[in-house]
Amino acid sequence: MAKFLVPTQKTALTRATKIVSYLTPEEVYRMAEATRRNRKGERDNLLILTLFQTGLRISEALSLTPRKIDQYGGKPVLYIMGKGKKPRMVACPERLADKLKAYAYDKKLGPDDKIFDINRKRAWQIVKTAGEQAEVNKKVYCHLLRHSDAIERLRQTGNPKALQHHLGHSSPLMTMRYLSTLSQEDSLRIQQNVKFEESE
Repeated sequence: MAKFLVPTQKTALTRATKIVSYLTPEEVYRMAEATRRNRKGERDNLLILTLFQTGLRISEALSLTPRKIDQYGGKPVLYIMGKGKKPRMVACPERLADKLKAYAYDKKLGPDDKIFDINRKRAWQIVKTAGEQAEVNKKVYCHLLRHSDAIERLRQTGNPKALQHHLGHSSPLMTMRYLSTLSQEDSLRIQQNVKFEESE
């Protein structure tokens, strides 16, 4: 007897298998480099690197202060108040943490001053313009950098549960979309290497 999925199950399955758009590290670093020509180039460069290398939501990145940059287990972390007022620790590359602290020091920011003192609209403009400056042939927006971080972390670690905690997802559904994206890409590459020899 055939089993049929109820509508909510169908919707969840569709979402889980949908390909996620993302940027490659090379595209992101081209964007970051392009921002250096801007009037606020140092800030804009740091914003793009932060969004990509930590996977923060734009609201989380804009709430970042020097006090939230700390260490856990001898390595840098960001203390974030995420969606639904859920606190979490986010892994931060050491070089990025050093850049954030140096920027805060140079700008004479206090412990609770915002590192990126801009609104969401301005952040969106910075990221969109950086994509145009770097000639990235994709629709570029802030959340795309979060997707890009997720894909790169999953590619390197192969650990969807750790990624779920890193991103602050209450459900594994979005994490499974990232995993599905990588699986479908790998499957396509494998099939593209299949050879068919035609007889003359």
